[in-house]
Amino acid sequence: MRFDVVTLFPELFAPHLAHGITRRAFDSRQVDVRLWPLRDFADDAYRRVDDRPYGGGPGMVMLAEPLLRALAAVVIDRAEPQPEVVHFTPTGRRMDQAVINTLAAGSGAVLLCGRYEGIDQRFIDLHVTQELSLGDFVLSGGELPALALLDAVARLQDGVLNASSHQQDSFADGLLDCPHYSRPDKLAIDGSEHAVPPVLLSGHHADIARWRREQSLLLTAQRRPDVLMAARNASRLTAADEQFLKRHGL
Repeated sequence: MRFDVVTLFPELFAPHLAHGITRRAFDSRQVDVRLWPLRDFADDAYRRVDDRPYGGGPGMVMLAEPLLRALAAVVIDRAEPQPEVVHFTPTGRRMDQAVINTLAAGSGAVLLCGRYEGIDQRFIDLHVTQELSLGDFVLSGGELPALALLDAVARLQDGVLNASSHQQDSFADGLLDCPHYSRPDKLAIDGSEHAVPPVLLSGHHADIARWRREQSLLLTAQRRPDVLMAARNASRLTAADEQFLKRHGL
């Protein structure tokens, strides 16, 4: 799959693409990332890509014309007349695992990283096919959401992680992940001993699996009741899950 990133700051991407376990996906071109510096598509000596907003107000607005030229170049290079164009904005849909799964199974997209007060709405109306947001807060630009998307998509590619790792992640089965522990089994902190839950040392795989499922259910109910409700509405909870939650008044 291929992601073309239109950005004012391509240098922000190189460190991430070159490090960490997801590097495997980028090095192998399973996730082929192409960077398109937007100022290369300005048509004046100052390489200007923004101007004051009509109607007045603070800040600047990214101009449509450099974006149109950049997208035209991307379309020619991709040999794809109507690629998906993703715009990162607080007004977009919350980026979740369902969005990532869909993108990870597709052919890629053009990632549009806005800056300043935003992008000329005419470009958005004509060419943007999906708007995404990291959450209910405002960032300085779309580069961080684009990096988050690329990371999340890359780790789902074959050979990047252990075969079962991402299947146990939070949201993979509609719930938050359970707590995890490692050595030593007893940890002394400030005069108190903190032990690993005994079931994890038992060697009984069925008991361990049940404990992990129950911890996921409890954690999701406590931290993200909206996620638990969505799992219920999607019929992703078993009868045993519901009995366990009922015993805990959930």
